[in-house]
Parts: sequence; structure tokens; C-alpha cells
Amino acid sequence: MRELVIECPLSEAEALSDRLLDSGALSVSIEDAQRDSEFEQAMFGEPGMEIETHAWEKNIVVSLWPDEVDENQVLEALELSASDVQWREVPDEDWVRLTQSQFDPIKIGEKIWIVPSWHSLDDVPSGSLTLQLDPGLAFGTGSHPTTRLCAKWLEAHLQSGMSVLDYGCGSGILGIIASKLGAKEVYGTDIDEQAITAATYNAQVNQTPMTLCLPDAMPADKTFDVVVANILSNPLKMLAPLLCHRVAKGGFLILSGILDSQEAEIKAFYAPWIVLQSFEVQEGWVCLYGQMI
Repeated sequence: MRELVIECPLSEAEALSDRLLDSGALSVSIEDAQRDSEFEQAMFGEPGMEIETHAWEKNIVVSLWPDEVDENQVLEALELSASDVQWREVPDEDWVRLTQSQFDPIKIGEKIWIVPSWHSLDDVPSGSLTLQLDPGLAFGTGSHPTTRLCAKWLEAHLQSGMSVLDYGCGSGILGIIASKLGAKEVYGTDIDEQAITAATYNAQVNQTPMTLCLPDAMPADKTFDVVVANILSNPLKMLAPLLCHRVAKGGFLILSGILDSQEAEIKAFYAPWIVLQSFEVQEGWVCLYGQMI
């Protein structure tokens, strides 16, 4: 198999994807060219807002082609030159077996483990809190430092019987952890309907009761003992009044998806509602938390 890699701006990403598929590409994906940098952009919106595009300001468009692809013909159809693109060899493998072999159980807390479905629970230490979740699925699988940071806070501070809101729940991983740690009520919300579908499936697999819905379906004045939002700094700033409104008096707000260089800015942004402090930093990412007085 062959991969064709092209960098392009926002204005061209979706049209380029369509042209690649029309030219015979087996698949096409769009990635943020600035992922894991301070310029990374989240796909987000406010409640009731639809995401209008699934591309970023700077993009990497990756397409998959059969071995016999005529590279010159593809470039001619795309009106590109060889210097504009990169072709890469993709070894022929048993992709299911290869993918599974690359993912062992992941430890994301003192006792919390993510266990892929092809592993036995005997593969992790006895007494562990285990979640069944397959790496490679969309919306987060526990491997990112920001997820580990939030999970670690929940493991250290969540008390049995608390209520929890996971805002921007993605795969539902943090809500599932909260439920397994003894939360009496767990809500998860996301603006992406596919994320809600994924989180619902994962909650069922893990036998953890959760209420999952789009933001507009949330009860208007409902508050929670713990509100956790693992997104990115820009949406966290936009959502500050909403997130603080959801924290019950005496409750806690946990934020991650924040680079350590952005910590002071986020603290200042939330200062009118809550005093935030650093919980921990991992690999350049920080988790902040505060108690609503």
C-alpha cells in the first residue's frame, strides 16, 4: 500500500479530500498539522452550534492507495507537482493482528487500567479498577496525558456518592471512571452526536450507568459535585461561565487540555468565578482544579 501526504490550508482541505477520492484513493483522512503544539485547534462549538467544518487552519491530508497506483497520473489529476507531496510505503500486514499487538493494557492512574477487549483481565494486577476500551477508536482512549491527569484527580479526590459531569465527554472514559469510583450520578455531554454514540456503547460495555446527551438536552439548572472538562484552552475560555454555572456550591471544577504555558491565562480567565490551582503537570500538559465557594 502507498500513502500520499499533502499539506494544505483550511480553504482547500475538504475539496482536496473529494478530489483524492474521485481520483481513486481508498481512504482519506484530515489531520491538524499543528497537533500537540500550542497552536493546536479544537473542533468545538457552543451548545446548539453545529460544527461547520472538520478541518483546521493548517492541515495534513493523508490518502491511502494501492501498490499499483500511477503516482504521476494522480499528481496530474490533482494539478500538483512531486515537490508538493510526499509518498510513503505502507507495509502489507495483518492490520488487525498488528494493531492488537501494539496495544497492551494502559495504566492511567494508581489502580486504573484501560484493557483492550482482546486482553484478559488477568493481564493487569488484581484489585485494579479496569475499563474495557479499545485503542484506536475515536474520541479518546486514555493514552493522552490530559486524560491521565483527569483520571488521576478523580481517583485521588472523588468521593462515593458524588455527582459528576464530564463536559466534552468524547469516548466517555472519564465518566466511566467516575461511575466505577462510586459516583452516584454521572452525566456526559458532547456537541458531537457520534461521540455520544461512542460513549453510550462504552458505558454499556463497562456496565456503568451514565446519562449521555447533547448540551442542549441538559437540565438547565442542574449542578454537580464535580465538573470535569478535558478539552483545549480556547473552548475552555469560551465555556468558562457555563462550566462554572454547573458546579454546585462546595463542588469542584477540573480542567485539562491545557499546555503548561497556558496555565496563567486560564487561571486569570476563570478568576471571576473560581480560584484554580495546579494539580499536576505531565509531558507539558497541566490539570487545574478549584472548589466553588
